[in-house]
Amino acid sequence: MVNFEAGSERHIMNGDEGSETYGEFATYGVPPKRDLAMDSIFEYGSRVGVWRLLNVFRRYDAKVTFFATAKALEANPVLARKIIEEGHEICAHGYKWVEHYTMKKEEEKVSIRLAVEKIRKITGERPYGWYCREPSVNTIELLMEEGGFLYDSDAYNDDFPYYFRLGHKHLLIIPYTPDTNDFHFFANRFSTAKDFYTYLKDTFNQLYEEGEHNPKMMSVGLHDRISGRPGRAVAVKRFLHYVSQFKDVWVARRVDIARWWLEHHPP
Repeated sequence: MVNFEAGSERHIMNGDEGSETYGEFATYGVPPKRDLAMDSIFEYGSRVGVWRLLNVFRRYDAKVTFFATAKALEANPVLARKIIEEGHEICAHGYKWVEHYTMKKEEEKVSIRLAVEKIRKITGERPYGWYCREPSVNTIELLMEEGGFLYDSDAYNDDFPYYFRLGHKHLLIIPYTPDTNDFHFFANRFSTAKDFYTYLKDTFNQLYEEGEHNPKMMSVGLHDRISGRPGRAVAVKRFLHYVSQFKDVWVARRVDIARWWLEHHPP
């Protein structure tokens, strides 16, 4: 999965008090200051990084899911159309980059509806997946109420899809992962592409071994402003090359996993 958020992060122009504070280096964007350096780091992802990753995916014929906010797509409609043209999926990452647990129920309902409407207008098709990063206690209920979502990924509690039941309704959960994720470059857990690649490879090998008895799913979390950097994109390239040697492994979009699961293992 590629997180595409540039243009929807905390920003004075988005109505926030200051700039985003999580990036390549410490920020001076204490409210109400605007941190132009941090803004430009996010912009790198949409100007350069995401295109580098698209080239890597194309090289290995990998179709992936983009966790994209509606406002980020709105700010870059050319990229939005390119993602769809190349066969990738857009999963709704919310209307903008904001914690949903801070919203009142009706406010969150409106935000979900706006995300769906904007993504449909920009790309020509609605999103079938949802991942807002920090859901509220109402999020799944509101997704079910909206009625068009096949899955939600706001969970980190399994290596395999499962159903969440609410009354007589069910929603498929396709869990995400916090460990095989490039944001650890910012936390200094990964320093080089070799660190990231080694961890991805070790995770894959362990799950592949376990898969001899029970099928497994592995998620890899990328960000265009992080893994889109030259020295980090190498890890993505190496991992896709490694995985491509296994003919019984499916590199899939999350919507494809959802459709397969719904067909073969209904609630």
